[in-house]
Amino acid sequence: MTNTLETYVNHLVSVITADGRNIVGTLKGFDQTVNLIMDECHERVYSSHRGVEQVILGLYVVRGDNVALIGEVDEDLDSRLDLENIRAEPLNECKT
Repeated sequence: MTNTLETYVNHLVSVITADGRNIVGTLKGFDQTVNLIMDECHERVYSSHRGVEQVILGLYVVRGDNVALIGEVDEDLDSRLDLENIRAEPLNECKT
């Protein structure tokens, strides 16, 4: 997995955590246990009643055992999203 993560360094990524959070930011580094160091982060909090809230986190570390999914974000497509009008149920936590 770490070979794949190397291609994401200094790119905008979205991380889904095991507890159902969606954290978006620039991947700055990682280690062998997939602990992630991310910069300029925000958490996207989804709601079925109001738009997506973006909570500013800044520099952020995600523990590797809490990473469920990571992927590169298409910045052009992401900039065109109307987050205020997106309605979605929050993600449930992953059950192992």
